[in-house]
Amino acid sequence: MSISPEAQCHPSAVIEPGAVIGAGCEIGAFCHIGPEVRLAEQVRLDSHVVVTGTTLVGADSRIHSFAVVGGPPQDMKYAGEPSALEIGPRARIREHVTVNTGTAGGGGVTRIGADCLLMAGCHVAHDAQIGDRVVLVNACAVAGHCQVGDDVIIGGLSGLHQFVRIGQGAIIGALTMVAHDVIPHGLVQAPRGALEGVNIIGLKRRGVARADITALMAAFQTLAQGEGSFLERAQRLGGLSDSAYVRQIVDFVTSESDRSYLTPGRD
Repeated sequence: MSISPEAQCHPSAVIEPGAVIGAGCEIGAFCHIGPEVRLAEQVRLDSHVVVTGTTLVGADSRIHSFAVVGGPPQDMKYAGEPSALEIGPRARIREHVTVNTGTAGGGGVTRIGADCLLMAGCHVAHDAQIGDRVVLVNACAVAGHCQVGDDVIIGGLSGLHQFVRIGQGAIIGALTMVAHDVIPHGLVQAPRGALEGVNIIGLKRRGVARADITALMAAFQTLAQGEGSFLERAQRLGGLSDSAYVRQIVDFVTSESDRSYLTPGRD
């Protein structure tokens, strides 16, 4: 066990031998930290937090009461093989959140990027890959092997089917079940998930140029109403626009995936 002399640990906390607690960490009452856990500098755990498994929590993160981080995968195939969880810096993990480590069949590591906010009651399953600045709103669930790009917002009480990919900058409305890949900067809502447009508000908040927003809106119309299959329409976009944001959509749709794509008008 390695506990920085600059860390503050409540006497009721259980820190198992082998754990590494960085400088400036604050460990609250009745926390339990496993032997393969590493907390970087300035991590704060409120009371009654469990951090277990082979788990790294990035600097300046905060985990609120009753969260369980680094628990074993909820996967019938998991046989106790080594797996891990990596959480980037400045994460905010709220009450009752659960995050599982990976599995051998999914690469062995669950990852959450920098500056993410996981609101109360969220679940992130084994082998999920979450980008930077992602917001998971209360009680949403990310299934195993999902990939969520940077700057994505998943609405409250929503669910992502296993292996689904959510492109950068997309937004998923509340109470939505997403069973198909979502293009970058897409806007999805409705109970079974309908791709209804472009996340214009999110683009404006991130300071994206008006020309790129206009190009994305035109690209969406081509995807919705153009001739040919969805893949053919996406491939055609590459020759219609020089916007890097449109290129993101083309690259996303033409890349390999385990799921089909959520297309305009499909729910």
